[in-house]
Amino acid sequence: MHSSEKQTLTILHTNDLHSHFGSMSAIAAMISQERARGGHLLVLDIGDHMDRMAVETEGTLGMANVDVMNLTGYDAITIGNNEGLTFTTEQLAQAYNALLCPIVCGNVVEHATGQPPAWMQTSAIIDKGAFRIGLLGATAPFNTFYELLGWRVLDPVETIKEQVNKLRGQVDVIIVLSHLGLSTDKRLAEQTEGIDVILGGHTHHILEEALVIGQTVLGAAGKFGQWLGKVVLERSTEEGTLRLVNSGCVPIQEELLEENVSLAIGANRKEAERVLDQTAVITDRELPIDYERESAFANLLAQAVKQFTGAELSLVNAGQLLGNLPQGDITKGLLHSLCPSPINACTICLKGSQIREALEQSLLQEFAHKPIVGFGFRGKILGTLCMDGMEVRYEPNAPASHRIQSIMVNGAPMEDQREYVVGTLDMFTFNVGYSSLAQGSNIKYHLPEFIRDLVEKELKRPGALEESLRSRWFQS
Repeated sequence: MHSSEKQTLTILHTNDLHSHFGSMSAIAAMISQERARGGHLLVLDIGDHMDRMAVETEGTLGMANVDVMNLTGYDAITIGNNEGLTFTTEQLAQAYNALLCPIVCGNVVEHATGQPPAWMQTSAIIDKGAFRIGLLGATAPFNTFYELLGWRVLDPVETIKEQVNKLRGQVDVIIVLSHLGLSTDKRLAEQTEGIDVILGGHTHHILEEALVIGQTVLGAAGKFGQWLGKVVLERSTEEGTLRLVNSGCVPIQEELLEENVSLAIGANRKEAERVLDQTAVITDRELPIDYERESAFANLLAQAVKQFTGAELSLVNAGQLLGNLPQGDITKGLLHSLCPSPINACTICLKGSQIREALEQSLLQEFAHKPIVGFGFRGKILGTLCMDGMEVRYEPNAPASHRIQSIMVNGAPMEDQREYVVGTLDMFTFNVGYSSLAQGSNIKYHLPEFIRDLVEKELKRPGALEESLRSRWFQS
């Protein structure tokens, strides 16, 4: 008797590259090497491939990433919050219409139609040799933000359960592209029968060896293109059952390069720099930034937020700005490099006492120098609070938390129990940095403009530069 034949499926996966273009050519070269070995290969990306902090992505509105994905030969991708929330639906449609593989995500639909956008599908079936593979996808449910962009987000776990039931009878293997984070992936594996593989992202976790929950294999490849995820499945023709051969991550070999991908990245960078070289505004003075005390550039950002939101007063952290604003020709690219965070303005109702608490904290070194990672923030440290519509008198040598002597809001003394409409930054509402700024009510986010767009508008407002030089903080 002859032994049954074995069929092997190799899955290579990336996630959370965040536009680290320096790794993409090496990743493409490693995928090419695997392809050259023959056998059935499936290549997937689990979202947050795009990040508008990168010049290539910002200047081409994601086309640089799409070129790389096409040349690398991805079979399917899903979207992360960085794609879904930092581009308008029109910008995404334009970029993704050029993508040669399916975009699979089942828990996002358009408000107007109840259907996914035209460039997205809820599932895909791909044949690789004798393997019929069903692909499902889901992205992190940032409901409030997606609503403002005209989308509705469905519960990802419930949605995937339903879709697995629909798909299971039609395919041999079900793979979920999950930009949901590790704890949700584990819950999905525990609660849903019929998923063979969950490839994860969003929380930047790395699974260096197989994590198997029930019948489901979980994989994830860290962040920034430092690892390539790999899952190998085997099936005997006789029994037809799937067996995990191995699962884990391979470190990226930076010395490998895929020539076409390198050339495409170079060409896109040139084009991006050309686009971003447009003059936004011409200034007649330098605006410095300081992270420990108030400075003109951070004051200008505070003014920009107050003007844009129409709030009574505004509070921003100086750490959003990564350098001084020079005098002269200010290009879009310069504003992008000085203020790269994809952060939006918002309004929130805060009591005077909550505002006071944040201002007291901002006088402490440990707050001004606090490192912040994530939440859209692309700076290094929090930085002191700068404001507009308010003046604060303080005694720097008084005990901590008792340094502020008086606060005036638009010329009137601030009342601790009164609620004020405050213009601020979305990241504060996620309880990051100055926590009392998250404790308000009636939050309204302003999308899709980023704070760098607001700075550009403010620089064009007559008299704005002079205003930014006016002090708001006064030492007693």
